[in-house]
Amino acid sequence: MWFRRRKYSNRRIGRRYVLDVKLRSDHVRATRVRVGAMVFGVLFGTVFGLYVLWRVGEWTLEKVVYKNRSFAIQKIEVQTDGVIAAEQLRRWSGVKPGDNLFALDLARVKRDLELVSSVNTVSVERVLPRTLRLRVTEREPCAQVTVARKNARGVMEPVVFQLDPDGYVMLPLDPRQRATPPNEAEAQLPVVIGVSIPDLQPNRRLETPQIQAALKLIASFASSPMAGLVDLRQIDVSAAEIIVVKTGQGGEITFALDDFDRQLRRWRQVYDLGLRMRRNIATLDLAVTNNIPARWLEASAAPVNPARPVKPLRTRRQHV
Repeated sequence: MWFRRRKYSNRRIGRRYVLDVKLRSDHVRATRVRVGAMVFGVLFGTVFGLYVLWRVGEWTLEKVVYKNRSFAIQKIEVQTDGVIAAEQLRRWSGVKPGDNLFALDLARVKRDLELVSSVNTVSVERVLPRTLRLRVTEREPCAQVTVARKNARGVMEPVVFQLDPDGYVMLPLDPRQRATPPNEAEAQLPVVIGVSIPDLQPNRRLETPQIQAALKLIASFASSPMAGLVDLRQIDVSAAEIIVVKTGQGGEITFALDDFDRQLRRWRQVYDLGLRMRRNIATLDLAVTNNIPARWLEASAAPVNPARPVKPLRTRRQHV
C-alpha cells in the first residue's frame, strides 16, 4: 500500500510539472506573437508614414515648383565665344519659352548642345526666377578634309569635314547657322589628305601622330617667320615619319613630326636665299638635320599666287 501511494503521488507531481511546462510554453509563444506584432506594426507604420510624407512632398513640389507659372522661362540668355548664332543655339538646346525652369533637365540640355560637333563645352545655369543661361565654347576649325561618299541617291559626291587644333572632327556650319559670314581665311583652310575615311566621324578625335603633327604645324605656322609670305594649301599625312606640305606658291616642303619652330626658321632662311637669287622653292626637305636638300623652280614656272591672309585669332563674342 505504501508503495502504491508513493507511486500515485509521483504521477501527480509529474502531471503538475508537465502542466507547468505547457503553461510556460504558451506564455512564451504569446509573448513572441505580441512582440512580433508590435515590431511589424512599428515597421509598417514607419514605412507608411514615410510613403505618405514622400507623396505629400512630391505633390507639393509639383504644385508649388514644377507647375508654378512664376518659374516659367521667359528669357534664354546665350553667351558664346564663336560664330554660331544665338538663336541657333537656342534651337539646339530644345528649350522653349514657357518651360518650367525647375522641371528642366539641365543635363539633357548640356548633352544635346555638346552633341553638335562645332560645340566644345556647355555650361547651363538657372537664374531665378525666369532666366536660363547658356555659356558655350566653340571649336574653331583650322584644317579641312574632303572625301567622296555616296549620297541618298547612290551618287558619289564630295563631303567636307573640318578639324579643330585638338584633332576633333567637325561638320561645317551652314551659313544660316552663323551670326557672321565666313571670312576668306575660314573659307580656304589647309586641306589634309591621307586621313582614314572611317575615322571621319563628327565629335571623334583623330589621334594619329601624323595628323596631330599637321595640326601643330598649322598652329606654329601662324606665328612663324613664314606667315604671310606663303600659305599652306595641302598637308599629306599618309607617310609614317614625315608630313609633306604643298604651298600656294608651288613649293613642296617636307617636315619631321616635331620641333616645328626650328624647321620653320630654316625654311625662312632658304626662302630669303631664294629671294636674293630671284627663285622660288620647288622642293625643300626640312626633315633632314645635317643639311637642307632643296630644288628651285625655274623663273618661268614660278606661280604668282599671293599668300592668303593668316587667319586672325578669334575674339570672344557674346549673344544675349
